[in-house]
Amino acid sequence: MSALPSHARVVIIGGGAVGASALYHLAKAGWTDCVLLEKNELTAGSTWHAAGNVPTFSSSWSIMNMQRYSASLYRELGELVDYPMNYHVTGSIRLGHSKERLQEFKRVVGMGRYQGMDLDILTPDEMRGRYPFLETHDLTGALYDPYDGDIDPAQLTQALAKGARDMGAKIFRFCPATGARREGEEWVISTPQGEIRCEKVVNAAGYYAREVGKWFGREVPMMVMSHQYILFEEIPELAAWSREAGHKLPLLRDVDSSYYLRQEKTGMNLGPYERNCKAHWVTPDDPMPDDFSFQLFPDDLDRLEWYLNDAVERVPILGTAGLSRMINGPIPYAPDGNPLIGPMPGVPNAFEACVFTFGICQAGGAGKVLAEWVTEGETEWDMWSCDPRRYTSFAADKDYCIAKGMEIYGHEYAMHFPKHAWPAGRDRKLSPIHDRIKALGAQFKPYNGWERANWYARPGDDLSEESTQTWNREGPWRPRIEEECRAVTEAAGILDLPGFSRFRVKGEGATAWLSSLVTGKVPKPGRIGLAYFSDDKGRIVTEMSVMMLDEDFFFLITAATAQWHDFEWLTKHLPKDAAFTIDDVTDNFSCQILSGPNSRAILADVSDADLSKGWLTHQSCQIAGRWCQLVRVSFAGELGWEIHTKIEDTAAIFDAVWAAGQKHGLKPFGMEALDSLRIEKGYRAWKGDLSTDYTILQGGLDRFVDWTKPDFKGKPALEREKQQGVTKRFVTLTVEAGECDAPYMSTLWHGGKVVGETTSGNWGYRVGKSIALGMLRADLAVPGTEIEVEIYGDRFKATVQPDGPLFDPNNERLRA
Repeated sequence: MSALPSHARVVIIGGGAVGASALYHLAKAGWTDCVLLEKNELTAGSTWHAAGNVPTFSSSWSIMNMQRYSASLYRELGELVDYPMNYHVTGSIRLGHSKERLQEFKRVVGMGRYQGMDLDILTPDEMRGRYPFLETHDLTGALYDPYDGDIDPAQLTQALAKGARDMGAKIFRFCPATGARREGEEWVISTPQGEIRCEKVVNAAGYYAREVGKWFGREVPMMVMSHQYILFEEIPELAAWSREAGHKLPLLRDVDSSYYLRQEKTGMNLGPYERNCKAHWVTPDDPMPDDFSFQLFPDDLDRLEWYLNDAVERVPILGTAGLSRMINGPIPYAPDGNPLIGPMPGVPNAFEACVFTFGICQAGGAGKVLAEWVTEGETEWDMWSCDPRRYTSFAADKDYCIAKGMEIYGHEYAMHFPKHAWPAGRDRKLSPIHDRIKALGAQFKPYNGWERANWYARPGDDLSEESTQTWNREGPWRPRIEEECRAVTEAAGILDLPGFSRFRVKGEGATAWLSSLVTGKVPKPGRIGLAYFSDDKGRIVTEMSVMMLDEDFFFLITAATAQWHDFEWLTKHLPKDAAFTIDDVTDNFSCQILSGPNSRAILADVSDADLSKGWLTHQSCQIAGRWCQLVRVSFAGELGWEIHTKIEDTAAIFDAVWAAGQKHGLKPFGMEALDSLRIEKGYRAWKGDLSTDYTILQGGLDRFVDWTKPDFKGKPALEREKQQGVTKRFVTLTVEAGECDAPYMSTLWHGGKVVGETTSGNWGYRVGKSIALGMLRADLAVPGTEIEVEIYGDRFKATVQPDGPLFDPNNERLRA
């Protein structure tokens, strides 16, 4: 074995499929001076016992992109690197038992079509044609994925490793990383073979990622589940069918019963995700071992009994087979079930590629994404679904991670309905007035851990979990949301909005620095405005509100979920010799939105503010003898203010405003009503309408670009795009929809071709129409153009609207 080098450009910790893919893709990008460290043999962690399924299915656009890339790579990898691989592209059948499941499938078919994949919906008769041993009497249909299949995880890892080595990268087996420290601009990684210095480091340590993260001062939000699958002996009837057909059966997934069933040679492999699941290494009497390489947990067949019986009823020939072997191994889970791929929060030049629940099918795409993060500082696809910064500090809590991991595992194939809120791990962060709005009937949903009112129920409303298991807009919430919108429009509404991310920037040169980062103008003292940040390709990184208090003194306010992402973006671009400071003061403040035509009268009764100040202004004032900052903006599109308060003063100020508002018709409203109100105004939402999948100009944000500035980040790319012309444009559509409004990434059709996608959709209660925001081929983005929106498999007529709000197009009410 060659000696460990003293230096490498990148060190990857962990030699599973993901670590090997990261090394392969770094080398492919030209970064060949990279080293992978593995404590045992390659694949010794979760990879060696993985079942090796390779689905492309996902209801997440970015994860579908990643898995589609993996499947495409694996089909050619063996030939590319000259390494034999067992990769069976068998296709898969995903069973549906309900109308709602078929709706989910149809949406995914549309997304897949847009990504170039020919997915299909099968009838029960068509299922039997592809899978003759299947009982279909109680099924509504199925999704057929011709690209699905299975691969040998060890061969995949070795192929990626060989490809990386052939390009010059190095792999050191039986060489565990034992620690890390920062010296100057380098990382120093300790091993039994000596130290290795590197510019950048990647935590790809699988279920040991939390332990590795501690070396960097990082608490990785994860836990470990025990996942079992059963291998069955040969089934003669299946063996005879395979010989005659010349291929294997499609991989079967009964997602409503929660298991997969795959042909394994001439036997079968049954893998359930059971409700009565088990976490490991979470209690003092079950500590994480120092090394669990190539080891398994004891069998626990009792947990699988129901799933085994259900599978036998679905595929009766399974009942004739003897049990060959049980596999029960550890797999890591993040609180939302998605992996962590990207910058390690708060740690310079450190990255994560870990906590993969489906590491085999995602490894190829993950390696591509990780290599882009490391070499370019940005990714081709917007990967917020996997970005480690999507969590903040609350998610590192061990009990929270265990509760959410077990919930995700037990509902691995669950449908994620828009009005449904998962119950585990709740009440992590509460507003100072949580008890007050709860007493008013608030139905909560977590936003980056913050419990916010989604809508307000009345006595007698159906609050069952079953009522939320629908894609339809109709439900017990609909009349309440309509009432809330009406209150904001006709009188006044107040929305408790804890968790806004807030950054205080103060000191000489702060204004000039901010101007160099944002595409538009920095507001003057006493004013507030929206600012957009682009990357070097002109793509939308984030949106912040800039509240200028004085020259070189301002607050930046952004979404709750953007806290770590946006703070890191700012500090990454901080000059080394900066005379100003940036502080995250998120935890010190809270906010309510007061909006509606009577909001001025309410504030006049309780505040000493100058309420004649116009739109986009702000001022300090007193309410109930407590300081607050009144900001004249309204995401609801009505006359209104944001009331920013210190945490300790929030309750007193809310009580005063609430009491004063009763004679003015003040009602509480929630996030659902706010989303309806904002979409009628065409206001964009972050990581839906605003993402790095789109440029500033595609996003219709031209008016926020100050071309007269000598320079700002992304300006050269935007100038080129302006000269060449944009390929797609942001549009507002009114849709003649049925029971459902358009979800994110619904395809847009014109002349039998896909011409764009929605970025958000909702019902507009003030205009009485279904509305979608989206990106449309530029030549069609003309008011009056008629297209079609595909919503859960059905197409509905939609019309492009003029550029501007649907409600109060001249903003007369907003500026009143």
